[in-house]
Amino acid sequence: MTIILNRRALLAGSLTLGAASLTFPRMAFANAPGEKNVLLILLRGAADGMAMAAPIGDPAFAALRGPTLSEYDGARQASGFFAIHPALTNVTAAFDAGEALFIHAAATSYRERSHFDGQNMLETGAAQPYAADDGWLNRLVTMLAREAGDNPPKALAIAPTMPLALRGNAPASSYAPSALPEASDAFMARVAMLYEADPQLAGLWQAALETQAMASAGGAGDTMRNLRDAQAAGVLVASLMRGADGARIAMMELGGWDTHANQLGAFRRNAGQLDALLGAYQTGMGAAWADTMVFVVTEFGRTVRFNGTNGTDHGTASAALVLGGAVKGGRVIADWPGLREADLYEGRDLRPTTALEQVLAGSLAEHLRLDPQMAMTQLFPGRSGNALSGIVRG
Repeated sequence: MTIILNRRALLAGSLTLGAASLTFPRMAFANAPGEKNVLLILLRGAADGMAMAAPIGDPAFAALRGPTLSEYDGARQASGFFAIHPALTNVTAAFDAGEALFIHAAATSYRERSHFDGQNMLETGAAQPYAADDGWLNRLVTMLAREAGDNPPKALAIAPTMPLALRGNAPASSYAPSALPEASDAFMARVAMLYEADPQLAGLWQAALETQAMASAGGAGDTMRNLRDAQAAGVLVASLMRGADGARIAMMELGGWDTHANQLGAFRRNAGQLDALLGAYQTGMGAAWADTMVFVVTEFGRTVRFNGTNGTDHGTASAALVLGGAVKGGRVIADWPGLREADLYEGRDLRPTTALEQVLAGSLAEHLRLDPQMAMTQLFPGRSGNALSGIVRG
């Protein structure tokens, strides 16, 4: 069942059933994260949430986005109000299976329109740009490591360099496919001997070898060396997260979402690639999908109106995706602000009504059995709200 939360209805008290899914209780779970998996996919460039899940039920949408209406002919509708972009076929299948949900009109506490500042806040979890040097995903690893004792979770970035969200005191590795020939065993042994006397370098080298072994054991061979092949990328990340020796926390990035011109074709192409990756990842995880949670997030949204080049400019609120076998899906959670002129943020953007930080903290707390208030304060310090609940099936 899809539940849509409408701001005016909530204020009037007429959507009590829907309102129950957006509560923020302070409760504690047993500390037993076990073999749960978390994958964060960051859509760099500010993905348009109104294209991802179009609010066709809002009377103002047609006037604002008239050229896009035909894109959603026959698209899967969520409670007759939102339409899922037709390129998201695997996401729609997961939605219909009750394993995916959208959070709409969501944003971090960032309210400007700089990609650099917005991504910095999204990755560090800080209340201001550049207020922290480490990332919230790294701090999550630290929280889990305290509970795991001698068996801390492995954290991995599928990227050529370590993204900010995974930088920090907790150990994390990065892996990116390469077209270069593999080094010989003799060369690798000489490098190991060179590093063995240095405690820091020896540890980093060992972590790199373990990551390489994970990729090899998972079947990440020559056919998966190009991250531009979205389906292959989904297979790759699944191969690095499966099994007892796989990474429990992982992150990857997809660029190209800064659609200032010709958005219809660009978004369709990008959404198709994201969908192919997610479908391949779900299939690749096999039975572990039941213990997996995937977040698809972006730094901010796009303007509600198209510009003169049939694109959109930097906006504020967008939509986030949460997927996984334990997700209480088939819903769009949205305290919908409306699209009338008076409803827009600064007269141009979808107004944010749900804090993305509360979504992330609450979802992770339920999935990993962490204390939700502790997750909120440690992952996203300086916020006044409580973690959102009701994302995971009870």
